[in-house]
Amino acid sequence: MELAVLACRQRLATTSALGFYGAQIMADTLCAENPLLPLPSVRTIGRILQRHGVLDGRRRLRRQAPPPGWYVPALHLRQAEVDAFDVIEGLVIEGRGEIEVLTGKALWGPDAVAWPLAGVTAPTVLEHMVPYWRRHGLPSFAQFDNDTRFQGGHNHPDVLGRVVRVCVSLGITPIFVPPREQGFQAVIEHFNGLWQAKVWQRVHHADLAMVQSRSEQFLAAYCGRLAQRTEHGPPRRPFPADWSLNLQAHPRGQMISLRRTDAQGQVSLLGRPFPVDPMWPHRLLRCAVDCEYHQIRCYRLRRREPDQQPLVKTIEYVFPTKRFIE
Repeated sequence: MELAVLACRQRLATTSALGFYGAQIMADTLCAENPLLPLPSVRTIGRILQRHGVLDGRRRLRRQAPPPGWYVPALHLRQAEVDAFDVIEGLVIEGRGEIEVLTGKALWGPDAVAWPLAGVTAPTVLEHMVPYWRRHGLPSFAQFDNDTRFQGGHNHPDVLGRVVRVCVSLGITPIFVPPREQGFQAVIEHFNGLWQAKVWQRVHHADLAMVQSRSEQFLAAYCGRLAQRTEHGPPRRPFPADWSLNLQAHPRGQMISLRRTDAQGQVSLLGRPFPVDPMWPHRLLRCAVDCEYHQIRCYRLRRREPDQQPLVKTIEYVFPTKRFIE
């Protein structure tokens, strides 16, 4: 019977006018040719084809995901902490209008925050982020997407927003993940989905104050649960007592941008194109902008080999001295 099934498949593949030779059409053909014989079912025919290795479809090769924070060695080795921030948009309170939620989640520690607001702007981000760091301490890194509220305007080159300037003034290295890339924002996106499922979608909220109250209750229970189940993350630095906000100060320290090169091996960074490697097209790079040494260091990134991140090019770059426009 198995030989008859294989012969039927070969005959249909070569002589059938329709061109179909799957398990269903094979079962129909065998039934029409041998109406009095007991014939195998469609699933049995499929198993016969699989057993003999004549299936055309191939199973998708699923590779193991890279470890958390693999794109920065200090994060991967659990030597540093990163706070990832994002904004949940498109939430509407009936009769009250839209609201936005500024969220944050630590990679290794149990810290998580969610601030429902009437609207999220760069000043409101700092109004909540700086007091949060005063209470919990400073991480080594802060991760954002490419939203202008975090990064700054995209209409001119060499522009750094106030959030970036505050981070570098506190000795925090901002990390900007590549647009339309999966995996880099997994921690904060998972927390965003959890907050919407456990806070926003559970009850009907009458106003913003009710959302804020429910969010505070959820965060207290959620962070308490994480503190019991999760090991403490890397130590945080104390907030400097003599720090003051000065947006006109020249940026110092480092900024990291994860980017993908174009077809010519160039990377778009700070509103400018930088040639990196023509033999590395459409590939990921970690670009570290060092304002103290006036250079950009580009490292190759591969999910299949997360531990191999060779330096591919060093670009001389001096961030221009210009006044920050409020």
